[in-house]
Amino acid sequence: MNNDRIEGNWKEMKGKVQQQWGKLTDDDIDKIDGRREELVGKIQQAYGKSREEAEKEVDNHFN
Repeated sequence: MNNDRIEGNWKEMKGKVQQQWGKLTDDDIDKIDGRREELVGKIQQAYGKSREEAEKEVDNHFN
């Protein structure tokens, strides 16, 4: 993704993010607020993934 914000309406996408990455809490998702880098970081922390793995998952999920 070219920008730091995930495209579209974050409020509508929150449910899909929760389904995809169930270890993320509602508080995590609220703090992310559509920022791609925040989402990548939270996925890294919650799942013990490398930055590259987390970025690839986010890009695949939103593209």
